[in-house]
Amino acid sequence: MLFRVLPTAILTIALCTAFGQGNQSPTGVIVGTVRDKNTQEPLVGVTIQPEGSTTVGTLTDIEGRFRLTLPVGSVNLKASFVGYQPLVKYNIIVTSGNASEQVFELAEENKNLSEVVVRANRAVAAVTTIETPNSIQRLSTDEIKTNPGGNFDVSRVIQTLPGVGGSVGGLRNDIVIRGGAPNENVFFLDGIEIPVINHFQTQGGTGGPQGILNVSFLEDVTLSSSSFDARYDNALASVFQFKQREGNPDRLQSNIRLSATELAGTLEGPLAPKTTFLASVRRSYLQFFFQLIDLPIRPDYWDFQYKITHKLTPKTTLTTLGIGAIDRFRFAVPREITPEKEYTIRQNPLIRQWNYTVGVSLRQLIERGYINLALSRNTFDNSLDRFEDAREDDPTAQTLRLRSNETETKLRADISQRINGWQLSAGGVVQYVQFANNIAARIRNEVRNTDGSILSPAVQIISLSDIGFTRFGGFIQANRSFIGSRLGVSAGLRTDMNTFTSNGLDPLRTLSPRLALSYALTDRWNINASVGRYTKIPIYTVLGFRNEAGELVNKTNEYIKSNHYVAGLEYVPSPTTRFTVEGFYKRYSDYPVSIRDGISLANQGTDFTALGNEAVSSTGRGRTYGVELFFQQKLVKNIFAVASLTFVRSLFSGQDGELIPSAWDNRLLFSGLLGRKFPRGWEMGLKYRFAGGAPFTPFDLEQSQRNYLALGNGVLADDQLNTGRLKALNQFDFRLDKKWNFRRTTIDVFLDVQNAFVLPTPAYPEFVLARKPGNGGFQTTDGATIRPDGSNGIPTVLTNNDPFVTPTLGFIVEF
Repeated sequence: MLFRVLPTAILTIALCTAFGQGNQSPTGVIVGTVRDKNTQEPLVGVTIQPEGSTTVGTLTDIEGRFRLTLPVGSVNLKASFVGYQPLVKYNIIVTSGNASEQVFELAEENKNLSEVVVRANRAVAAVTTIETPNSIQRLSTDEIKTNPGGNFDVSRVIQTLPGVGGSVGGLRNDIVIRGGAPNENVFFLDGIEIPVINHFQTQGGTGGPQGILNVSFLEDVTLSSSSFDARYDNALASVFQFKQREGNPDRLQSNIRLSATELAGTLEGPLAPKTTFLASVRRSYLQFFFQLIDLPIRPDYWDFQYKITHKLTPKTTLTTLGIGAIDRFRFAVPREITPEKEYTIRQNPLIRQWNYTVGVSLRQLIERGYINLALSRNTFDNSLDRFEDAREDDPTAQTLRLRSNETETKLRADISQRINGWQLSAGGVVQYVQFANNIAARIRNEVRNTDGSILSPAVQIISLSDIGFTRFGGFIQANRSFIGSRLGVSAGLRTDMNTFTSNGLDPLRTLSPRLALSYALTDRWNINASVGRYTKIPIYTVLGFRNEAGELVNKTNEYIKSNHYVAGLEYVPSPTTRFTVEGFYKRYSDYPVSIRDGISLANQGTDFTALGNEAVSSTGRGRTYGVELFFQQKLVKNIFAVASLTFVRSLFSGQDGELIPSAWDNRLLFSGLLGRKFPRGWEMGLKYRFAGGAPFTPFDLEQSQRNYLALGNGVLADDQLNTGRLKALNQFDFRLDKKWNFRRTTIDVFLDVQNAFVLPTPAYPEFVLARKPGNGGFQTTDGATIRPDGSNGIPTVLTNNDPFVTPTLGFIVEF
């Protein structure tokens, strides 16, 4: 399939080249703001210039704004100001079509000039802070846009960072951080929590096959996988901070992206002298593209996003934002497929979802600090239907019907101020949760003996629930540098409560202290360590589950707890190069365990249905540990590179208390990226990714054969939980870009190929009973019609190693 796309790509690029470059010396504009990192005050008179240049540059005005005109291409831009550490932003793409919006946040320099050299390299190259001195990575919007195999999907690009694993099979964007489940992550967009970041998201999880966020809105993305700031609640594995840029204040501009997978349009500009906006809409073509390349999934979606920023006064900013999606997802039978595989595909659910998050935030600058207020509301509505053999017109064939809605209304407030060398912050959140769930699931049909007696009773789940309750919590955080800024100390404390669970109003049960230290050994070497406790309320599908008697059986569940211990070493030999090594250990307690089968929810993996619709107990425990090595080379002489290597173990227990490998126990993860910029607007990126084989549970062949006709899938052998291992994932991605800059327009033609070498994509095996050619019924051992208990069927276990390849050809027009 790749070779069908390549000739078209080469022809398109050749035709564009033939039309010429247009303006031989095009220029572009960079606009932006410079602020004090701690107080958020705009800085006046900051020097902004390309790194290494002494003749080109500009100064910020009274509002901290700047505007700089440069030749098109890639530039490293430096901000410097007396009394502050200089800061360089690397690989900023300058085009003639759209102005590039950049924000610099400068940290104060230590007053003792003899110590300035100690922090110089680190101030320019590192991304760590006093409050988060380790386990932190940052991606710029240009790094996301040009990531090979990423296809402008933030959720997919994130999976290349150290310690980050992904889902099995290549179809989903589940984000697995240091062996923790995908629902242990939290996501904040400009300080407002967004629970849903993927289309077709698994309820109770966070993964799905396609990200929602429009990369054109983003300024950068910051991942913290430990030592979280105490302001962030409900995080066990990571905190993602998505920072959006502001719209262009000078003129109306837009970009359109069209490819084989989607059409996306973004519009931005001024609404009034003190008001800017960003707005976008995106329509999926994935369903048609996957049909063209003969893949079984058919995702169909719309998504929408906006941001409006208004300066009420020089010290007061009001921001409103919103993001939402409408999703339809189904599976279709490919043209080239075995009868057995066709039958299993027809058992997959039909998915209909919609979601949104809207919010308004107010930032007020005060003396040496600022106050934030944010009010938001988010809703996730989920509908799932599964039918035996896709017999959608037969009510008796329905094995799953789920209708669910969860809504949160949140108010957040915090204050941050610098007092006598201390950076102090405190605040809280209160939110009202509404959850409604209507589920009917057939787990197993009734099986009878030949004499009519019941051999195995029918098993089904029926739950009708509608709950509402309040969650609230508060935090304090204090940070300071000592010994001439060599030593950084950060301490925080948080507690969270709720009105639903039996012990939810006891603040001591969720008391979460944390401490982080960093020390600059020399101007190039830095050591750091952190320890902390973090808590998370059980997912709403667990809290809202009712048994057949209508009882809320999970109200006694506790907050999940995780203690983190991290230590690391950072080496910055130059302002553009960074090496880190970190060791981590996380210990979990009060983890939810299924009462029905005794299995931890950490061992149930993810699929396209829902997680946690059952009775569970807070009796599980777990631990994850490992070592991460990371290397980053920022853009130097038109080359940039990133590499990370992670060894990780993830072990969780069920009702028996025995620690066994979890669904996220990949053991070894590696990713490497190499980018090269060429003259005349050409750029190429190469990426390689390796993930050790994920654990899986073999099938109980006898139970699978007996229940296959009822379930449409096999029954796992729980006594052999996660004793199998899939093959390792090897994936090579490739991207090629060519830009043409005209007077006020830029055209970028790109070819992006995920899994360009068409290597196998290991996925979980499937149990089937052998089918006749043409899907004409089941094969049997005696030639007769298959019996209700499947005893004369022919058991077959299908391996899933088919390559998942996504070649995408498209273009972006900026104007």
